Amino acid sequence: MLERSSPLLPGGKIALAVLVGMLVATNGWSQSPPPASLVEPAQPPASPQVQPAPPGVAPTAPAPAENPGLFNEMGKALEKSLSILPTLKSPSETLDGLKDAAKNASEGLSRLAGPSSMAEGRVKCPVAPNGVSDCKAAADRLCQSKGLKQGKSLSTDSVEACSPKVLIPGRTRKPDDCRTENFVTRALCQ
Repeated sequence: MLERSSPLLPGGKIALAVLVGMLVATNGWSQSPPPASLVEPAQPPASPQVQPAPPGVAPTAPAPAENPGLFNEMGKALEKSLSILPTLKSPSETLDGLKDAAKNASEGLSRLAGPSSMAEGRVKCPVAPNGVSDCKAAADRLCQSKGLKQGKSLSTDSVEACSPKVLIPGRTRKPDDCRTENFVTRALCQ
């Protein structure tokens, strides 16, 4: 048996179904007036009283009668949906807004921290009595070398320092042959 393939894509079938549903649901909105046999006789419309325009003012044309058809209603719905959307900024306005926000944020941070500057270098963290590296003291020393009082470490570096005994061929490595040394490389100074 021959299979008949539809020329519509799956999305086209859905769109066609939606269109048919809209037409069925809006069957009361016709684009043409109903036949004269279905229309009840109505009283003639009252003609609007047109008052003469004052001198020097151009007369305005009356607004065209609204067509209550399907396409007119769809146009109204689209206009309403577009009025809901926010207006988009141009790329230059967006960049200006981002620059202002970054400037305000940096000013706020500088007010929080007080007057400060950054120092870069390499100062070894001394070992405290409990065996832990004291990088606060190293940050203070780095800042003092730049003429400032105290500092907080922003970045550190760690290296493994080993004794020359490790290089002897055939010697087994012992736990106390190497130790980790920490260095402050960048500090925020006040």
